[in-house]
Amino acid sequence: MNHDAVRVSTEGAVARVTLNRPDVRNAFNDEVIAAFTGAFRALDAHEAVRVVVLAAEGPAFCAGADLNWMRRMADYSREQNLADAAGLAEMLRTIATCRKPTIARVQGDAYAGGMGLVAACDLAVAADNAHFCLSEVKLGLIPATISPYVVRAMGERAAQRYFLTAERFDAATAQRIGLIHEVATLSDLDARVHQLTSALLGASPQALAACKRLLHEVCGRPIDTALIARTVEYIADSRASEDGRHGVQAFLAKGKPRWLA
Repeated sequence: MNHDAVRVSTEGAVARVTLNRPDVRNAFNDEVIAAFTGAFRALDAHEAVRVVVLAAEGPAFCAGADLNWMRRMADYSREQNLADAAGLAEMLRTIATCRKPTIARVQGDAYAGGMGLVAACDLAVAADNAHFCLSEVKLGLIPATISPYVVRAMGERAAQRYFLTAERFDAATAQRIGLIHEVATLSDLDARVHQLTSALLGASPQALAACKRLLHEVCGRPIDTALIARTVEYIADSRASEDGRHGVQAFLAKGKPRWLA
């Protein structure tokens, strides 16, 4: 699963996918996108892995698109641009729909597509010196492929401002608008990530995967008859699931469920 620019490691039930291009501020290109997609697909299928941490080496988390890749794109036909953008969209979708909970460990600046990586993860913790920017409009572009994830994370109103102004904002603002969940000093960043990881490992893997599906279906939808019926199906299936039956029995018996053993 390892690629020169994307390293994958596991420790127990926790996997770490690390962007390793610090010399270019961890900017990504088509090769990195393919490596990311392959890594998350493999980890999604890896039954022993229960949590995935997305991290980066160096002072920046991710500066977005690599300049050399952008130079190549300048000469692309529309068909080539469609295929190229589809690869980026698939990478983000693969991260967002991974059955395992994902945590973005943001140790430095996240710009443009880098913000898409953060938003595609379920949870995000950032160092207090990190900054964020949706800089695309300054280049005559738009943050299109990352928009479903970024808008879902920060909300429509905040997106209207930062998509259009391309303002740089700090970690405290990112937390206030919902893009990230926690802010920590750089020295405390791993401890905060560990706290979240421990909380996730305390939950049923089946329930976590179902919760992720539930969130994707419920968020942004009107509370109508169809949605209520779907939530009824979810809880009925959850009660009848292997982990649901076992977890309730363990609770009633004042014992530990098997995922804590």
